[in-house]
Amino acid sequence: MKRLNKKSSNLLEKARDSALLAVEVYNKPAVKFKSAGYITLMIIAWTSLFHAYFFKINLKPYYKKKNGWYEKRDGDFWFWELNECLKNYYKYDNPAERVNLNFFIPLRNKIEHKFVPEIDSTIFGECQALLINFDNFIKKEFNEKYCLRESLSFALQLYPSSTSLTQAVRNNADAESAVNFINNYRSTIDSSIYCDQNYAFKAFLIQVNNNNSNDSVPIQFINYDKLDSEQKEELSKFITLIKYKEIEVANREYLKASQVVKKVQNILGNPKIEHNHKICDKFNMSIHTFFWKKYDIRPSGNSQNKKTTKQEYCVYDSVHNDYMYTEKWVDFIIEKMKDENEYLGFFKKKP
Repeated sequence: MKRLNKKSSNLLEKARDSALLAVEVYNKPAVKFKSAGYITLMIIAWTSLFHAYFFKINLKPYYKKKNGWYEKRDGDFWFWELNECLKNYYKYDNPAERVNLNFFIPLRNKIEHKFVPEIDSTIFGECQALLINFDNFIKKEFNEKYCLRESLSFALQLYPSSTSLTQAVRNNADAESAVNFINNYRSTIDSSIYCDQNYAFKAFLIQVNNNNSNDSVPIQFINYDKLDSEQKEELSKFITLIKYKEIEVANREYLKASQVVKKVQNILGNPKIEHNHKICDKFNMSIHTFFWKKYDIRPSGNSQNKKTTKQEYCVYDSVHNDYMYTEKWVDFIIEKMKDENEYLGFFKKKP
């Protein structure tokens, strides 16, 4: 394998050190600032990891001015932030790994200056996936010898808190904005992504009797999906899976306009524009309105016949007197947003 250049090698080392520090902070039993410390350090780790990758492929991860010169801040080149790294690495792809990272970028901003230990257990799955994805990225883009897995042991833990998000808000008013963000973000995720282990790691830890062999590994991870039918049947004799009762909700397969906006903006990598001397989301409610009007997928609000919609994209909800949108509409918008001229056509004056 080709040897890493010095810049890439140094950034990779920084990324690994930051991730190891993140795990150390999270696993210290006396630390109650777990999530905020862990997430902040993991964002640094991921950002350095992407920078290491870009230098490895001879792409300088710096912002540029309109004249093509690299931009500087306080005398140093202005490195891409994590959002920009995601845009340049994934382009228009939106796998579970990217959705996981997009979850933590704004959450970090909401909790890094607050004390909200109540949410730790509720986002454990996302936190674990953030670390596993980090190691998998190193294996894919660098070499398995740089992975952290040999440096990490299974943390000794007391039984985790079972505090729900609702209880978190009740127990700590500072948690409200973070909890609202978590609930809103999860509601915009496609069910296939939400169930993906690369978005949130889920597992049952089952206590078993000691093995007679001195060489047996005390804790092992077994991927249930990779077991054959006989092994699954055998396993089912010893564990009882908790079945969460799903309440049937009307229109659960549809999205509100606000959910469409948030979902599209997240998939695009949360880009910003300057419009009318203000910084705003590139895809916002106004742009969404431009889209449904241009492609005539639903009538205007004062229409007499509100049910005349293009049902592959939109339906009228008579109970709530509102319009709901489909995943296909989200995909349609994403495809159109790839064309910058399509987007700029909505403006009388280019932003």
